[in-house]
Amino acid sequence: MQPSLEKLRKFFRLEHENKYQNTAIIGGLAKMLDYWEGEARIEGVTEEVIQAVAGRLRSYEKLSPDGRAESLKGLWKRIAETYPEAGQKSSQPPRPQPADRKPELESPSPPGPPDTQRQRPRSVPTPRSETVAGAKHSQTPAALDARLTVLQGVGPKSAESLERLGLQTLGDMLYYFPRRYEDYSQLKPIQSLMYNDLVTVLGTIQSVSSRPIRGGKATLIEVIISDGTGSLRLSYFNQPWLANRMKPGEAVSVSGRIDQYLGRIVMNNPDWEPVEFENLHTNRIVPIYSLTERITQKWLRNLMNQVVTYWAPAVVDALPEGIRSSSGIMPLGEALFQIHFPDSQEKLKSARTRLGFDEIFYLQMGVLRQKRDWKSVEGRRFSASDDWLAARLASLPFDLTTAQKKALEDIGADLDSGKPMNRLIQGDVGSGKTVVAALGASIVVNAGAQAAIMAPTSILAEQHYRNFIQLLTGDRGFLQEGEIRLLIGDTAEGEKEAIRQGLVDGSVKIVIGTHAIIEAPVLFKDLQFVVIDEQHRFGVEQRAELRSKGTQPHLLVMTATPIPRSLALTVFGDLDISVIDEMPAGRQPINTHVLRPQERERAYTLVRGQIKSGNQAFIVYPLIDESEKLEARAAVDDFEKLSTEIFPDLRLALLHGRMRPSEKDEVMLKFRDRQHDILVSTTVVEVGVDVPNSTVMLIEGADRFGLAQLHQLRGRVGRGSVQSTCLLIPTHEDATENERLQAMVNSTNGFELADLDLKIRGPGEFLGTRQSGFASALKMASITDIGLIEKARAQAQLLFERDPDLGQPEHALLAEAFARFWGGGKGDVS
Repeated sequence: MQPSLEKLRKFFRLEHENKYQNTAIIGGLAKMLDYWEGEARIEGVTEEVIQAVAGRLRSYEKLSPDGRAESLKGLWKRIAETYPEAGQKSSQPPRPQPADRKPELESPSPPGPPDTQRQRPRSVPTPRSETVAGAKHSQTPAALDARLTVLQGVGPKSAESLERLGLQTLGDMLYYFPRRYEDYSQLKPIQSLMYNDLVTVLGTIQSVSSRPIRGGKATLIEVIISDGTGSLRLSYFNQPWLANRMKPGEAVSVSGRIDQYLGRIVMNNPDWEPVEFENLHTNRIVPIYSLTERITQKWLRNLMNQVVTYWAPAVVDALPEGIRSSSGIMPLGEALFQIHFPDSQEKLKSARTRLGFDEIFYLQMGVLRQKRDWKSVEGRRFSASDDWLAARLASLPFDLTTAQKKALEDIGADLDSGKPMNRLIQGDVGSGKTVVAALGASIVVNAGAQAAIMAPTSILAEQHYRNFIQLLTGDRGFLQEGEIRLLIGDTAEGEKEAIRQGLVDGSVKIVIGTHAIIEAPVLFKDLQFVVIDEQHRFGVEQRAELRSKGTQPHLLVMTATPIPRSLALTVFGDLDISVIDEMPAGRQPINTHVLRPQERERAYTLVRGQIKSGNQAFIVYPLIDESEKLEARAAVDDFEKLSTEIFPDLRLALLHGRMRPSEKDEVMLKFRDRQHDILVSTTVVEVGVDVPNSTVMLIEGADRFGLAQLHQLRGRVGRGSVQSTCLLIPTHEDATENERLQAMVNSTNGFELADLDLKIRGPGEFLGTRQSGFASALKMASITDIGLIEKARAQAQLLFERDPDLGQPEHALLAEAFARFWGGGKGDVS
């Protein structure tokens, strides 16, 4: 029976239990027609039945209780004549539960599990039917590879819409997890709400008003909702269309964090949806999915119910029983059901734990295999005598820190190991990673081989080039200036050809550049040392392309993003890691202060004073312009005011992400060369740019940034000998006590801040720094759950020691699951 008819029966039954008082739904039974008619048409219910239901329910309120009883009984009898199954006694309870009933499918119908031979459904995302290495046939049943058009109510147009959500097969639907949940089992009345609560509130809209703000440049929509115990104000910035969509008298659910403004509780930009009346009486947790055009929440949830209710309990677990029992995790089938339709918050947490365990487990198996594969090949040995290395260190204009010396020792040991180096150097902003990379390259180049250094931007590549020239040529070095070359997109074609020729004949020893050095015409005589700076800016293919230019070259990856140990061991498990956690001697700590928005003039006075003393300043914004959803100051809008009203006598420049790369480089070069006094920018200045003369970093909307970003931005100043200052101005005065901002004031240690940021904001910001093919697959794993990470990693290591290639017969399904997680084994996480 169609879900819409099952829903109708459920409410008729509830109305019977309520003695036909028209209370089964808030507002009366007729209220359900707002959504029921559309659902019924989508599911193919005949128009005759739909009209009969609509007619009876619209007149239902006017009838006596006895008349209502007769009306509903007569209506259901009429429905049963058209749909005989409606006349049978329902054995299915109102809320979704694992059932033996197969979802209603149109021809061709995908096979369900036969009684005689139970097929194995998929157990990891994105089922495919291809043969997996190590297994003769895929163990994923054909049913889960079936297109969604086999489901009743899904035609070609609906399938096209679902495809925009990444849903093409039944298997895709099992792994299309809700983006959040409405917990109708734990609703909180408005009078009980507290500041900083993250809640869902149900209420009726009392009023909707719209007014211009910021001189007419933006719009503020204010909505007041009430639930009988109190009122709550909702504020929406730059979303004027909401004034027409949110109507007084409508019941809505809103989800977000409770904030405070002038002593009253408010919600800023909360998620909202019209209340689904059928959910109010269930006292259950309702999944909310991401949607696209022409797909409604109710329709998609019904579709999910069909697929998940039948297939989730039938899924055969790929993880061996020993691993499951020792790890104390729920079966996969139960986890898949509970993640979509959880019975309780505890069950939802257990489901997340199980699915997160799988992700970390497969991730660890992959990085362990890649580390083994990398170590299984031979690498050329390079060594430097103690006297030669001592001479190099003595030629430097400064002493290396203890951490730098240890990193250099690690590199030296790798180069002389007979295996290709595969090392990550992570160091705080300004900790001196480049000099360590230059000394490592010099060991290889001194033996007659070549080195390549790839940076994400032209300006960073040029910065490295100047540093390498300073460190390795002239009185301090052993190379001639022409043996180190810069190859970027703007390099003249004639010069490019000369560099390419020099790399082929070996006269160019070190090339430094952007993606230009991995282009097809660039060939090397003997590339043996590869350095990739800020490696998260490069994709897998680019890194592999550069590595392929040599014969098993040694690889050194550098990042200035401090990464917490738990995250580093998980995500960078294939790399050996060196940490530079000391700052060079003589580097002054940066003074950091949080200012209230009304103290902005004080910040401008400090900026003006520093520029008068011959220094420069950054002013950074979270947004490019004010057309975006968030209420925050924006670079383009404020640039005009700053340059004409605040600092009309100074030289200001604007930098943001919508500019062409060549334009951004030109602005940065002019700022570095002191042709601009103030650089007004978005976070495009976050990484690596070295402007020693800049002494002030003013960050607007600082509460909009994570700690890692704030710390990176602060690291753009303090690179010279003059005391530098970082000023943080939040969006609202209330945010001056923001935990992240206070942490910035109290600490300049990037690793401490990274650990705290991980606790506050979760792993997204860090995972986003590694475009290695698996970040998008980590949907459930929480990198803050150290216990789960260590458990999954330990289990993966134990299994890897016993069966690294998953070739044993009992691991055939696990091998298939592993291959799907890693996209068929393609890619290189390093």
